[in-house]
Amino acid sequence: MTRFPEVPVLIVGAGPAGLTLACDLGRRGIAFRIVDKADRLFIGSRGKGLQPRTLEVFHDLEVIDDILAAGAPFPGFRCYDGDRVLWDRSLGQMLGISEPAVTPDVPYPSAWIIPQWRTDEILQARLSRLGGKVELSTELIAIEQDLDGVTAILSSNGHHERLRVRYLVGTDGGRSFVRKAIGVGFEGETFETERTIIGDVRVDGPLDHEHCHLLTRAGNTSSSGRFSLWGLPGTDYFQLVVNITDEETPPLTLGELQSVLEERSGRTDLRLHDLRWVSLYRVNVRMADRFRVGRVFLAGDAAHVHSSAGGQGLNASVQDAYNLGWKLASVLAGAPEELLDTYEAERFPIAADLLGLTTRWHRQDFASPPSGDHQGSSHTMFQLSLHYRGGPLSWDDRNAAIGVRAGDRAPDAPCHDVDGRATHLFDVFRGTHFTLLAFGGQAQEVLAQYGTGGDHWVRAYQVVHPGRSHEHQAYLVDSDGYINRHFGIQSSSIVLIRPDGYIGLAMGDGTDCLNRLRDYLALTIPGKGHAPHNDH
Repeated sequence: MTRFPEVPVLIVGAGPAGLTLACDLGRRGIAFRIVDKADRLFIGSRGKGLQPRTLEVFHDLEVIDDILAAGAPFPGFRCYDGDRVLWDRSLGQMLGISEPAVTPDVPYPSAWIIPQWRTDEILQARLSRLGGKVELSTELIAIEQDLDGVTAILSSNGHHERLRVRYLVGTDGGRSFVRKAIGVGFEGETFETERTIIGDVRVDGPLDHEHCHLLTRAGNTSSSGRFSLWGLPGTDYFQLVVNITDEETPPLTLGELQSVLEERSGRTDLRLHDLRWVSLYRVNVRMADRFRVGRVFLAGDAAHVHSSAGGQGLNASVQDAYNLGWKLASVLAGAPEELLDTYEAERFPIAADLLGLTTRWHRQDFASPPSGDHQGSSHTMFQLSLHYRGGPLSWDDRNAAIGVRAGDRAPDAPCHDVDGRATHLFDVFRGTHFTLLAFGGQAQEVLAQYGTGGDHWVRAYQVVHPGRSHEHQAYLVDSDGYINRHFGIQSSSIVLIRPDGYIGLAMGDGTDCLNRLRDYLALTIPGKGHAPHNDH
């Protein structure tokens, strides 16, 4: 029998989703290959907005410092009538949502602007530090799977390679070859009469880089009346965004774009030059009818495409990969195969909801949303309120939970460690492990079973109030009471946080904590929480 090279995971597509998944697998010591048919990483700024929840993921992946250094808080909007400034508005004012602020539970409250090419570059550098690399100019041309694995045929520089893998993940964009090869439908709609030109260009003239400049005549901010130029931090470039109809579509040249700018703004003092990248696309609102077929998974734009309104697409792609990575690693180490079913169960409804939201925001076209829960609206847009409540990995045994529940994003909070050093929960969560927080009288039996000695899948901590005695060698001092408050702790409780930062299990008084915890871990990790793992 012919033997082919074998690795556990093949990732097809080196955009934000594929790179995030590769970094997550790499830090867990999982062997993989990541390929892309392009000869270089994407060079455009397209997905330029990172939402707060994505910044939290990048904190965990240890790229947050580079992301913050290369970007800036999301800019305000400046509208012009010709060369006269009509108004300045913040993102919150434009969308009718509350302004973000740093709070103990939300360390990164603001959307962050950074060109997509730079985000990809930072993730690629992290992957390199983990010992991985992207194989460019390498195209997947065939897939065949059976009960035991997937055979993929790769083409690179005229040579074909047959590769045997346990799992294959398609992160290869809206036109995904992987999705088509496994026969998954892509239902939805295309806005046939609307097109958008987007590109990166330098601009000579009196425009700063700290705003999104809405260039108009008489303040006409409708999609057909504006020419938008977004300053891209850390570069000399602006991202241009021009909405047009089919009949208006010009050739994608500097001269034609200059003409559209002058027509819509009435200005001749702004000169476009050095068109680094440009693209024309129709707005598609589509979603795969399945995110998994056997051993093949879809993530990112291969699974769902959105309007760019609200800046959700890239961020949802990162979240897909972050949800899938730890599950693949756990199953490859011996956890039940059924764990992988929870990827689609959790991410499919999230994608469906986002499609509805982004379509509504697209049709608002900079008009303020209806009055209502503005704080809730901002948390939805920033992806802080997205949750997996009611899903197969969200177990909440508390009778009357106040605050977060199983399935919710676990909040951050300041605290002190066993050595008296100030830290934060997000730093305690950072890594590839589950984090077990034990409060009150039920803590001891659970902590004795799931201690922090050695490399284990679960790291357990007793949470105590300042000045209170503690009986366990690993504890966190809830310095200002925020941990108890944010988790809604009223009595003895156990809270288990998943490796992707969501609450998996929450138990209170009257629960058989140890057996319930064992049942949960039996579904999610090898050896019911006792097997060693790599944590880089």
